[in-house]
Amino acid sequence: MIIRDENQADLDAIHKLVAAAFQRPDEAVLIDHLRSEGACVLSLVAVEGDEIVGNVLFSRMTAPFRALGLGPVSVKPSRQRRGIGSRLIRTGLDRARGAGWRGVFVLGDPKFYSRFGFDPGLAGGFVCRYSGPHLMALSLGRDLPTREAYIEYAAAFDSFG
Repeated sequence: MIIRDENQADLDAIHKLVAAAFQRPDEAVLIDHLRSEGACVLSLVAVEGDEIVGNVLFSRMTAPFRALGLGPVSVKPSRQRRGIGSRLIRTGLDRARGAGWRGVFVLGDPKFYSRFGFDPGLAGGFVCRYSGPHLMALSLGRDLPTREAYIEYAAAFDSFG
């Protein structure tokens, strides 16, 4: 399996993969909107042979420091629970760190995302429409420049179902 940046030829396959992974089209449409509004910063695909079996997307956020939102993370249903999503996330976080991003936020299950260093406590001082126990933060350096501020996900999330 290789992990690489998505390219234009991958977009249809990614859309189908994401819809299948979530068993509904909402997340696939969200990704399309993130791309069209220019909020997609990093989108990686996991490829086995000539088939895309996973995708992770990082989008630009509004915050008092350079911050990304992680998600969605999608893996082909028949390939789930084999570490593909984890590998995509780790590769994406390494790339974001290398590109000088300061922090990443994610909405999800703390039990899953804590293995990557995400912490609901670190996100506790940040306010956004998704504030709560499933909002987590990760510093890509020693610490976040601030631990209290208003943050916003990309506008495409406003219409997410």
